[in-house]
Amino acid sequence: MQANILESLANEVETEVQAVYRDIEAMAMKNHQRVLEGFHLARTADYHLRGTTGYGYNDAGRDALEKIYAHVFGAEAALVRGQIVSGTHAIAIALFGLLRPGDELLAVQGSPYDTLEEIIGKRGNASGSLKDFGVSYNQVELTSGGTLAWDNIKKALNPRTKVVLIQRSRGYAWRPPLTMQELQKLVGFIREHAPHVYVFVDNCYGELVENLEPTVVGADLAAGSLMKNPGGGLAPTGGYVVGRKDLVEAASHRWTAPGIGAEVGPSLDVQRLLMQGIFLAPHVVAEALKGAVFAARLFERLGFKVSPAFDEPRSDIIQAIALETPERLVAFCRGIQGASPVDAHALPEPDYMPGYEDDVIMAAGTFVQGASLELTADAPLRQPYAVYLQGGLSKEYVRIGVINAAKNVLQVK
Repeated sequence: MQANILESLANEVETEVQAVYRDIEAMAMKNHQRVLEGFHLARTADYHLRGTTGYGYNDAGRDALEKIYAHVFGAEAALVRGQIVSGTHAIAIALFGLLRPGDELLAVQGSPYDTLEEIIGKRGNASGSLKDFGVSYNQVELTSGGTLAWDNIKKALNPRTKVVLIQRSRGYAWRPPLTMQELQKLVGFIREHAPHVYVFVDNCYGELVENLEPTVVGADLAAGSLMKNPGGGLAPTGGYVVGRKDLVEAASHRWTAPGIGAEVGPSLDVQRLLMQGIFLAPHVVAEALKGAVFAARLFERLGFKVSPAFDEPRSDIIQAIALETPERLVAFCRGIQGASPVDAHALPEPDYMPGYEDDVIMAAGTFVQGASLELTADAPLRQPYAVYLQGGLSKEYVRIGVINAAKNVLQVK
């Protein structure tokens, strides 16, 4: 297909999706209002934007940031620290804070995201996994239609079950993400049949996509990365845990050490970026969602299967596109990389990545290493050779990248 024909199709797509864009903007307005309320409740001042060093005792800016996060997520407390290096790290902190030897961790949506499997001890031989500490694991598979298997969840819940792990996003799976309405129903179901368990949500990729967050609809604890949605494209590092005050405290004692918890942890020189990041996050997430809508409709028009469809409800920023062959998958990722502001000259290749079972290809020409919200595309090399596109600091940037990816894909025989 000639480049001008593809540009013409892209213009048609932009016209088609305008109503969906307006809905996203309405959602962003509500989320931005809530974030701003958090800043006002924390009485944010100029001195809160300055960092601290050493132990970080009495870090007023850090405390204000955690008050903002607690409000945004409708939680009793928050742990928001630059020393948390990823979403996987934040999730590990939470799980090790909640679970003890003899407890059982139950996943209710099949296998969790690849990088969690070694933390659990489900795969690999990583030292210090939950399995090493005597925590058992069980999982309930989704139905053939990709929905929750309610009867099987009920059967799996037992007196040893201490934590139910719920993943909000689709991860590397061809299934819809969990909406907040569905999560609320699931939490109620778990409370009815096993009131003794903690409900923990891997919230990565889902923050500020809807007007509610997991801790508002009943989850005890949720965690994620600042290099994804809540960092607003500015956070250079960091992660968070939000939820019940006692459980956030328990997680903090795994983050540092028992007896120290959240009392230490300097904000260094990143405090202003973390503050400004969460402030901008509703807008940047909206831009990423618009980009995902555009990508979905463009590739639908080109004859590819996508999930979700451009006009379907969304609960995360991930757009899955089934490219059907490994050659197309590589071509797509190289197209995204080639349109990036950083390392555009690099050619992504599938390779082993720590924590993943299959070889993975990743396109990420980002200002912050691993910052999915900026615009990335990655996938494990397995059927249906689906690429998982996420992020976009601006809708215009996503359009440029997606068109470049489409050009590459269409050149593959």
